[in-house]
Amino acid sequence: MRGIYSILYGRGDTRARLAVALMADSIMPRCGHDQKKGKTRAGQAGREKGLLSVEFAKRMDRFGVGIFSVLLDMKKKQLAQGRHVVDLSVGTPNIPPAPHIIDALCEAARDEHNYVYAISDTEALSDAVAAWYARRYGVTLDPRSEVVSLLGSQEGLAHIALVAADEGDVVLVPDPCYPVFGGGPLIAGAKLCYMPQRRENGYIIDLAAIPEEAARAAKLMVVSYPNNPTTAIAPDSFYRDLIAFAKKYDIIVLHDNAYSELVFDGETCGSFLRFEGARDVGVEFNSLSKTYGLAGARIGFCVGNREVVAKLAALKSNMDYGMFLPVQKAAIAAVTGDQSCVETTRRAYQDRRDILCGGLNAIGWPIDKPRATMFVWAKLPPRFTNAQQFAVELLERAGVLVTPGSAFGPSGEGHVRLALVQDEAEMRYAIDATDACGILK
Repeated sequence: MRGIYSILYGRGDTRARLAVALMADSIMPRCGHDQKKGKTRAGQAGREKGLLSVEFAKRMDRFGVGIFSVLLDMKKKQLAQGRHVVDLSVGTPNIPPAPHIIDALCEAARDEHNYVYAISDTEALSDAVAAWYARRYGVTLDPRSEVVSLLGSQEGLAHIALVAADEGDVVLVPDPCYPVFGGGPLIAGAKLCYMPQRRENGYIIDLAAIPEEAARAAKLMVVSYPNNPTTAIAPDSFYRDLIAFAKKYDIIVLHDNAYSELVFDGETCGSFLRFEGARDVGVEFNSLSKTYGLAGARIGFCVGNREVVAKLAALKSNMDYGMFLPVQKAAIAAVTGDQSCVETTRRAYQDRRDILCGGLNAIGWPIDKPRATMFVWAKLPPRFTNAQQFAVELLERAGVLVTPGSAFGPSGEGHVRLALVQDEAEMRYAIDATDACGILK
């Protein structure tokens, strides 16, 4: 199999490298395993070439190269050829933090006493998060037992299953879903059971369709609305049904709430924890990455059920030394300071949505406007059926980089995700380039 080596060492064409990233399961059996000697023939060959010959952990057999790393490599190759690339693949916000947030970070960074290990969250940070949840979501939290920081939601999503599931346990994840929703449980050795998010259901999980056997075996379920990648918003009735479902089957619920502020056209979203009984069954992750432009600072929070919070905090105490103190100061400034920046950011994404969706529809690519998030979930243009093929062709012909829907799970095939992470001029450039290259003809 040349695929994985093509990615690692730069051989093979773009389509081959992207295909491997979308087929993590196909990379692994450990080829050529010698049961008698307990070594791989690849390892023996490696010794002959002077390479590392150890046999790596079997858990790595569950993973391929992350899709966004492969897309970045594709982008770099286009840039090296002197091409202009409009990158709509990764949800990396390009809207900077408000000045008062940057000022708080810089002021704290100038204090030489702030370069020690944080070890854990400061009381000021926990208090600020609890006050933010009370003000913004109407949810009362005990800052000492129901709040723990994350080094970005991604870190929490990667580790939460280590708290909730043992090797071989079942974790319910949406399909399609953000890749780490499944990757985290795989790190823990859990088995994934997909909960389809179907277009005909408004991309809302049909809890009644989850097989009884899977529901009884599940230890954890991951849910996220407003949803990445589908952009769907769940009605209140879904959350009430979710809580009842989790209580019936004794399942911990993780609700990822990263996009509650990026809701458009006058709609609003709240917190999973505002519903009666939610705190009995689960926790919510929240993030300052998109709302406050702090993606690189890696600031997230796990809030809710105190038992889950305590277990995750205990795990983290064995894995990291806490959030950098100046970053904690920036987080406090973000959630307690002037909130006008939140509306400014929401408006910017809504305007970008209108430009991109309006423009692509006008040139012959029918796309629904998202109600929320910083993404567009688009069905492939009529003559295409393979998301990977379309993404590669769009990059090579138009210089526009998008994420194949198949990267988000089996149900993502037939779609691509476009991130609203470029300014309006770049959005228009992407529309014109897509039209001019003739890919929609």
